[in-house]
Amino acid sequence: MKKIGVLAFQGGVIEHVKKIEEIGHIPVLVKKIEDLDGIDGLILPGGESTTIGKFLIETGVKEKILSLAEQGMPMWGTCAGAILLSKTIKNQGSGVLPLLDIVIERNAYGSQLDSFKKEVFVLRFNKTTECVFIRAPKIVDVGSNVEVLAQLDTPIAVLQGTILATTFHPELTSQNYWHSFFVENVIK
Repeated sequence: MKKIGVLAFQGGVIEHVKKIEEIGHIPVLVKKIEDLDGIDGLILPGGESTTIGKFLIETGVKEKILSLAEQGMPMWGTCAGAILLSKTIKNQGSGVLPLLDIVIERNAYGSQLDSFKKEVFVLRFNKTTECVFIRAPKIVDVGSNVEVLAQLDTPIAVLQGTILATTFHPELTSQNYWHSFFVENVIK
């Protein structure tokens, strides 16, 4: 069993915890630097990226995460988490944890009222998965070392080494494909 950290400042924390438990692993709530010790991977959940980023900086967790990333710690950002991991945020600079060579645009699909669900075929899974987009960002460009795992009109799931990002919320569906993929293929 793997210990999977879930950044627990704000956002879809409980939903990720439940998914980790459903696939037989141990969730660890990460609120302070010490909580990062001994985990096998880290999920940065959806929520409000500015708020989460502020907590990362104020608590010192940001520097520890960057250090762990240099050591190869697998990480997965969903929605706001993807924004935090982006090297470039369109018209705004970089994410708080600029580890992923993508350009992302915040709230690209519109407001809360424009949120939607969509079935998307993922070649890597050879399955269709349900994707929930809530004030979702859009990946508008990817670096040459970034693998696109799923897309609509633009990429919605990407992988660069041990860094996974999805612009949607897999934790809000009945499926466990993405959580299993993170544990089995990114963490290993």
